[in-house]
This record gives sequence, structure tokens and C-alpha cells, in this order.
Amino acid sequence: MLRTHTCGDLRIDNVGEEVILTGWVQRLRDKGGMLWIDLRDRYGITQLNFEEGHTDQTVLDAARNLGREYVIKATGKVIERFSKNDKIPTGDIEVKVTALEVLNPAKLPPFLIEDETDGGDDLRMKYRYLDLRRTPVRKNLELRHRMMRETRNYLDGLNFIEVETPVLIKSTPEGARDFVVPSRMNPGEFYALPQSPQTFKQLLMVSGFDRYFQIVKCFRDEDLRADRQPEFTQIDCEMAFITQEDILNTFEGFIRHLFKEVKGVTIEELPRMTYADAMKLYGSDKPDTRFGMQFVELNDVVKNKGFKVFDDAELVVGINAKGAAGYTRKQIDELTNFVKRPQVGATGLVYARVQEDGSVKSSVDKFYSPEDLQAWATALNAAPGDLILVLAGAADKTRKALNELRLEMGEQLGLRDKNVFSPLWVVDFPLLEWDEETNRYHAMHHPFTSPKPEDLALIKTDPGAIRANAYDMVINGVEVGGGSIRIYDRELQAQMFGLLGFTPEEAQNQFGFLMNAFEYGAPPHGGIAFGFDRLCSLFGGADSIRDFIAFPKNNSGRDVMIDAPSPIANVQLEELSIDVKKKA
Repeated sequence: MLRTHTCGDLRIDNVGEEVILTGWVQRLRDKGGMLWIDLRDRYGITQLNFEEGHTDQTVLDAARNLGREYVIKATGKVIERFSKNDKIPTGDIEVKVTALEVLNPAKLPPFLIEDETDGGDDLRMKYRYLDLRRTPVRKNLELRHRMMRETRNYLDGLNFIEVETPVLIKSTPEGARDFVVPSRMNPGEFYALPQSPQTFKQLLMVSGFDRYFQIVKCFRDEDLRADRQPEFTQIDCEMAFITQEDILNTFEGFIRHLFKEVKGVTIEELPRMTYADAMKLYGSDKPDTRFGMQFVELNDVVKNKGFKVFDDAELVVGINAKGAAGYTRKQIDELTNFVKRPQVGATGLVYARVQEDGSVKSSVDKFYSPEDLQAWATALNAAPGDLILVLAGAADKTRKALNELRLEMGEQLGLRDKNVFSPLWVVDFPLLEWDEETNRYHAMHHPFTSPKPEDLALIKTDPGAIRANAYDMVINGVEVGGGSIRIYDRELQAQMFGLLGFTPEEAQNQFGFLMNAFEYGAPPHGGIAFGFDRLCSLFGGADSIRDFIAFPKNNSGRDVMIDAPSPIANVQLEELSIDVKKKA
């Protein structure tokens, strides 16, 4: 090794030792008679000391000619610092340099490689290899590494076997758009990159590998946002000879293990909430339960009082923002504008303040008596100082809008603390959802999800009412994992494909390999997949998963560092039997 220690190793106990350090020049401070250099590597920062009259003049001159990010090798003796720095672990010592070697000079970087950089997102993405030198980014990847290690430790301890599944697979019509790969040896035919290893892990259960996992790359060609990337990582798991209860217990244990080992946080038993309750109380199948503010339906309290907006609405529903009665008219107007945004979709907002004397004043006072408004406060359990916010309209649309308003109020009132974690299971999802555009049912999770056994009779009479043997793990309003008990009977799987609009021929063409496998002794099985990037960002207290991916894409799906995607040569297109003229 070129070094005896890293830049994060040395402590007061090392005083007097001769050491060799290597790394990048973080900062240089020249005070004339004294010169200090902060030397940085992956492990930390160590201060180097050069002194006029005590340091060899050649070494001192070489040090003065260094620039930011030069790669150097420094030899010297560890001494105690006169002015200590309690902000870094090596702050009690410095190295008095006796020899200095420039291993590689460097151009001045386009932004400061420091915790608080002057580089914007686009610039740092273009020079991601420089951004990765910054401590916050490095710590994010170290967190990702620890989570990956603890995932393997936990699952290995429960006899799970890690199996790699193919990356070049068959395209399927369900789910998001596939990324496709043309086959040179089979002109006109294409592979798809996997959106998940779903069918392969089920086949592994048929094969007798009763406990499988994989930390696996998946690909979806969909619109991007902070918690999506075209390629992402899943913790993919499957178990055979189990019930839903076994899955929930096993992976509740998993998430508690991660929190304990990685964050030092003890998580109690995860509560369970049905999909129906989640939608009724929070307007979302991934509720943020760090704070209350549950929905209260007000139809019986507010209708038939002459206020047309409420009288004509399918649903009138409100929340109680505790302690927010002091909101100014300007703040209320801002909330009204917020709910009217197209992505929220409400047409307006009604509010009521509970005064200090217990009386209630609302924005629709002329339609409601003081006794009527007291009934609002009673329904919402509102006390003096509380602010009641009410939306009305079509039921599903109104619940969705109130969910957005609830989250915004939680943010404004400081109730969404990134250091507080509130995980839960959401269970009993609908098996199917109706799509008006295609005029058919789609699988809410995927077509291999098993119906609840007690709902099987509804397949022919009321498919939309069937509940799925499915479950999601939600933490702080983020779906971090989801799965289901699978169908393992060929006849039931064929019925499911029929409900989804597949002809028998289409089902056989797309998924015949799986249905054929079910005829050779498929065991009962089920599983779950966790969004690993989302888990990392949640543990790291960040909103974007990009911060926890070494080389992420931007919001347009581009890698601006290597400039991909990019055109390819005509000769390559010809080899792939892709019409060159169409490309032009």
C-alpha cells in the first residue's frame, strides 16, 4: 500500500508515529510562516502541517504549488494540534510533513467539493464522479452498503438463498412500459428488461427453493419523479408453504432488524390497517401515520342547510388541524390555492375556527347557525384553537384532495419529522380495478395475486368486490414494500387472466410457461419486494432516491455524465434489423 493509515485513522494515541497518508487536497491555508493542508480520502480528513524554517524548503515549495483536488502522498510525524478541531475525529492531531509527492495534479473542479457545495444539481450530475467525493454523498452510499449487508445477514439467517434471475426476458403487457432490447440473432424479435423477477421467483418456488431472495436491478420506462428512476433496486423475496401471516411476521422482523442495526432505532409491532380504512380515514393507501388529523365524514352534519356546494356533493369530509386557528386570512387563501392546483383537484375550501371561548366561526356562517357549527366541532373533536378544513365533491376525488391537504398541513405544523418513523401494514386491497379507458379490469398489484379464499365465489358475480391476499408496508407515507400470496393453481390463474381480458390463446402465449409449471406440483407460496432505493432515502432522511444511487439518471431519464441515451451507428441498426430510414 502507498499509505500506512487513512485520513480518518489517526488519533491522539498516534502522536510521535511516522506515517504516510494519501488523498486529495481539500483546502490549503497559507499564513506565510505556516501552511496547512486538509487532506481528504473516503475515510475522513487529516490536517497536514508545514512550517517555514522547520519544513524542508523543497517540500514547502511543493506544498505551496498544490491546488484543490491534487492527489498527493505525504510522509511525516503525528503531532498534537495546538488549535484542536472538535468537528472531525482527527481534530486532536496533525501531521508534520517531511516528504511530499504529487501523484497526480488536478484541474480546478467546477464546484466546491465540500459539504455545502456551490454546485447545482445539473452541474453535480454532469461531474458525478466529483460529487461522490463530497462527504454527504459518500455517507449516503455507505448507508446503502450497510443496509445491503444487513439485508443479507437477516435473510441468510432465516435460510433464504440468493438466486440471480435473467435480465433479458419476455415482454408482458401488464404494468409499466418495458424497456426492450432487439435481438440480433432473432431479427424482428425483442427481449424486455425485467420490471421485477416475479415469474422467475414463482418458478423457483415450483423448483423447491422454498426461501429465495435477490437484491436485484429492475427497469420501468415510466415518467420520473423524486422517488422513481428508470432503473432501480429491489429486495425481492419469495417463500413457499406459508400463509400471509408468515410473510407479515417474517418481513416485519426484517424491517425491525434494519432499523435496529442501521439506525439504532427500536420499532414496536407494526399495526395493520385495511385498504378500506386507509382510504376512508386518510384518502390514501399509503397513509402517513406520524400524526393524526384523520378524515371525518360530515354528510349527516352539514347537508340540507341551504349551502348548495355541500348539498350537491357526494361526500363532505374534513380534518381538524389542531392549534392552527391562528392562521391568517392570507394563509387560508394560500391553502385554498393549494387545493385548487390541478394535481390536487379540489374546487374550493371551507374552513371554521374554534375560538378561545369555544364558539365556531366559519367561511359559510350565513348558511349555518352557531349550533350547526358546534356540531362540526363535535364531529371533528375540535377544541378552542383548532382549525377545521372541509372539502366536498365526488367521493374518490375529494378524498384524494384532502389527503394532499392533510399532508401539507402536517408539513406546515411540523408534524412530519424525518427522525420519527411510523411503519404499518396495509392489507386487504381490492384484487381488481376498473379502467374506463380500456373498459376492462386491471390487476391492482399484478395478475398472479391470489384472491382472498372467502371471496372466490365473487369471480363470476361481482369481480370488483374481490379482495386480494395482498399487503403493502408503508413508512411515513411511503410505500416501501408490497407483495401478495400468489395463485398456484392453473385453473384459477386462467380465470384471473380471463377477468383481465386475456383470451386463452393470449394467456398461453404470454404466460404459458408459468401455467404449465403449475401442473407439476406448485406449492402454496407468496412474497414481497421492497424498494431498496426508497428504503435508503427514508433511512437517510432525504426526499429523493437519486442521492442514494451512485450514478443516477436525471428527471428526463438521461445520464448527463456519459450522455446516454444516445444515437447508435447505422451499421449497428442494420445488424439489429432496424430500419435505418425510420431512424432518420
